[in-house]
Amino acid sequence: MFSTETPASEAPSSEDPSPNAGALAGIKVLELGQLIAGPFATKLFGEFGADVVKIEPPGTGDPLRKWRLLKEGTSLWWHVQTRNKRSLGLDLRSEEGQAIARRLAAEADIVIENFRPGTLEQWGLGWETLTALNPRLIMVRISGYGQTGPYRDRPGFGVIGEAMGGLRYLTGEAGAPSVRVGVSLGDSLSALYGVIGALLALHERTRSGQGQYIDVALYESVFAMMESLIPEFDAAGTIREPSGSALPGITPSNAYPCRGGDYVLIAGNGDSIFKRLMTAIGREDMAMDPRFAHNDGRSQHADEIDTAIGEWTRGHSRARVLETLEAARVPVGFPYTARDIVDDPHYLARDMIETIRLADGDSLKVPGVLPKLSRTPGRIDGPGPSLGEHTQAVLDELGIDRDTQAQMRERGVIR
Repeated sequence: MFSTETPASEAPSSEDPSPNAGALAGIKVLELGQLIAGPFATKLFGEFGADVVKIEPPGTGDPLRKWRLLKEGTSLWWHVQTRNKRSLGLDLRSEEGQAIARRLAAEADIVIENFRPGTLEQWGLGWETLTALNPRLIMVRISGYGQTGPYRDRPGFGVIGEAMGGLRYLTGEAGAPSVRVGVSLGDSLSALYGVIGALLALHERTRSGQGQYIDVALYESVFAMMESLIPEFDAAGTIREPSGSALPGITPSNAYPCRGGDYVLIAGNGDSIFKRLMTAIGREDMAMDPRFAHNDGRSQHADEIDTAIGEWTRGHSRARVLETLEAARVPVGFPYTARDIVDDPHYLARDMIETIRLADGDSLKVPGVLPKLSRTPGRIDGPGPSLGEHTQAVLDELGIDRDTQAQMRERGVIR
């Protein structure tokens, strides 16, 4: 809880406050971001017991409330992205709102924001101001291009980060326009790096007693995933090109058609796995061919190998292909739809599909919590909050009297 009774200079108690406390119980997180990257990061903290206070514009709230499919006027995505948080409707463009945010930051362990660089400084909420109030503060700053460099002031969404980071050039078929991954991958990767950075800083703080800020750029988070892209260019002048469903240089790993129009994904690129795969499809000759004993040789003949596998899969139903290759211990699968996911017994057995109850009484299936901790697992306490649902409680904890709150509400500072 954000409370004036616990100074920020005191470390959280090492003892669990309750048997069901999460791994991050006692950690206070203030969210100043909106939409995807910042809120995704704070979601992870909330799932593991941190007290997350989300500041939203009092008039409209986080724009994510109106993104994609809505139910009763609120995005269904909202109940995933904002679960386990408290909503404080607060106008950060007003001096009163900024003063309240500074008070909250003075008590917080972590502040997470994803505004364009310089925005918080304009509001009197920049790093220098907040760390002067709270030297133990850890601040995660997520932006398109980072807090420094010639591009820092450019607006940058996840799709731009995916493009500059090198991912978009590789997606799609050779000679065709690039396609995007159907989710906000650049934002989510940046959020994960932000969480990693914050946890590293929390650990370091136990030694130094000092906070620090974490500078996360969307394009760098994507770029970090690009494997051997740069060494191959530097050493051999190779520019990796889009390759559809194949994985160049790693053979076989591709999508293959089945009877009836379905596809399967087969990853037979381990040396022993390749032998089992080719034996299972009746191509013992290729399984024992010395040219294909190792990946470098197989990659030189990728088209020949893919053709042989595709000829076999086309003659069988997807179910038969899966059954045969699973029995041969070959990694195989197929592209899951949402229906496939919610019906899959493995998802269910590992609690990756959970059901929450919305304010109107309806149930809603949502993704489960990751990662899975053995002793202090994360949990979902309910749906995303309504706009300003916890404003009064948070301001009460700050010691702001109800008359003052009423006046601020009348002026539109809070909701």
